[in-house]
Amino acid sequence: MLTASTKTTEIKQLTTPQGTVFIEGPVSKEYLATLTMNERLRNFRSPVRQKEALMIAAGNPEGLVYIARHGQEIIGYVLFHRPSEYTRWSRHPRLLELGAIEVSRSWQRLGIAKELLQQAFKNEMLEDYVVITTEFYWHWDLQGSGLDAFGYQRMLTRLFGSAGFKRRGTDDPEILEHPANMLMVRFGKRVSKTHVKAFEDLTYQNSLVD
Repeated sequence: MLTASTKTTEIKQLTTPQGTVFIEGPVSKEYLATLTMNERLRNFRSPVRQKEALMIAAGNPEGLVYIARHGQEIIGYVLFHRPSEYTRWSRHPRLLELGAIEVSRSWQRLGIAKELLQQAFKNEMLEDYVVITTEFYWHWDLQGSGLDAFGYQRMLTRLFGSAGFKRRGTDDPEILEHPANMLMVRFGKRVSKTHVKAFEDLTYQNSLVD
């Protein structure tokens, strides 16, 4: 479970051709309020609304937000939170969702997304949880990346794989809406066999006969 120590912010300095970037987190709601959002962070919602979402996650006891910062501007982020109560995953007691990861188009191809994941998973708290990411192609920056849906899927598989995630099958209807959508999961090293089994039981449900 989260403790004061698991929410102690750590900072890594990254030198890029476009300037120094600080990878830091988990950051507080109050700290996020002092920063601005890069205007090209809009894969999921407008920059203003995305900042609000980050602040909500950071203020939640089981929320974690890591950011990539250039000066006083957020140019990338990754956030973790409890799944929505309306999804099957919310029934798991030790599960967090990697809700989003995004890097501004102006700062892509510099290794920032990988650095965000590496910094986040240095946090020992995440070893107590099953962490999932549900990837839907309609959120992907296909235009900016120049990739098609399956090329982008392969890129994300490599990115999340670098942090220990693996693709998993599921009959979740949203995942099944498009063949490029995918579920990826990472089991923390302290997750019990009971909680692994509980996750396995959630992956396939709609195929069961009542």
